[in-house]
Amino acid sequence: MSISKLAQNLRGSEIIKIAGEINELKKQGQNIANLTIGDFDSNLYPIPAELKAGIVGAYGHNQTNYPPADGVLDLRESVSEFLQKRLGLTYQANEILISGGSRPLIYSIFLAIVDPGDTVVFPAPSWNNNHYSDLTSANAIIVQTTPENNFMPTAAELAPHLKGATLLALCSPLNPTGTMFTKKDLEEICDLVIAENKTRAAGEKPLYILYDQIYSQLTFGTHQHYNPVTLRPELRDLTIFVDGASKCFAATGVRVGWGFGPAKIIDNMKAIVGHMGAWSPKAEQVAMADYLRHDDQVDAYLGDLKTKIQASLAALHEGFQQLKADGLNVDSIEPMGAIYLTVKVDYAGKTTPDGTVIKDSADVNFYLIKEAKVALVPFSAFGTDEGMCWFRASVGASSLQDIQQMIPRIKDALLKLK
Repeated sequence: MSISKLAQNLRGSEIIKIAGEINELKKQGQNIANLTIGDFDSNLYPIPAELKAGIVGAYGHNQTNYPPADGVLDLRESVSEFLQKRLGLTYQANEILISGGSRPLIYSIFLAIVDPGDTVVFPAPSWNNNHYSDLTSANAIIVQTTPENNFMPTAAELAPHLKGATLLALCSPLNPTGTMFTKKDLEEICDLVIAENKTRAAGEKPLYILYDQIYSQLTFGTHQHYNPVTLRPELRDLTIFVDGASKCFAATGVRVGWGFGPAKIIDNMKAIVGHMGAWSPKAEQVAMADYLRHDDQVDAYLGDLKTKIQASLAALHEGFQQLKADGLNVDSIEPMGAIYLTVKVDYAGKTTPDGTVIKDSADVNFYLIKEAKVALVPFSAFGTDEGMCWFRASVGASSLQDIQQMIPRIKDALLKLK
């Protein structure tokens, strides 16, 4: 039976494929430390107790019918207040859209802005921009980044590709790396976008920025989150933000995301999300609206969550740095934000004890799953070459003890390679 060209060419999630392999091994009784999915073990990281009680209470009050297409007004007003207090961003309720997590927001931004054949520019590694480009038949320009700049794109790397482009998709803190823009680097990119838009003729589609800051509340140490509109207010009408509760409140299954930006674009995104039926459940919206207004509860939860996540990331980073000091060909980049650590395990070309030659990052990962009982995600799942042996390690589903115990297993497995 014939199917659409889109369906024929659409690629599934590489991360979900890896997770499927892990689940098969678990069925066989193997205990795998799973650092793949960007999620939380809800037993280790439950959602805020007050939010949970609010959700249960909202269901008890029968808040189970359709929500408004753009989200419950009280939640949009609450998000508006949250953005002002936490990020200094001023957006009114009609400039905010609620959806079932961040995925519908990203997809609706693409659909609202990008026509088939339009150019979308984004860095690699980055999460899912390649798939959304496929879904909209966009001309995807993937800009490779380097470990020397923490895998964050620079103005110099992006500049050759912005002429005539429609959308620049950025994320900070970045999934998959856990690294962030410096103020200077983001300012330089903003200035490129401003300069490019000055070349556009009247009536010509401008260059927009999609700015994914879903991890903005999860930053560590002295690292500070920056955004284009605060740095360059003239970009307000050209920047559409992706944000929400999924990561900062360990609430991935609660499905409350919020996007915000120019009212005209948000209004068009509302129609798209409505046609997809990608609303956030009403009870969850009602509870979130109330929870966001309790600063003491939010501060206490974020403080505890960040302390625990930072401890896990630090333990993994320090473990890899010790392996590096011991002479193994590994490395890691200091964790700055999100729930991810960027690690290098460069053993392509080595031979396993059973005589198999490791060809690329996928082989390295499979070897670690088999021999060290540790699963990572190769950066090739995020748009880089398979020969680049850098990986995402997500700590949200592992305990601190699990992370500490996996380092010796990784060392033993790598020492077996010849």
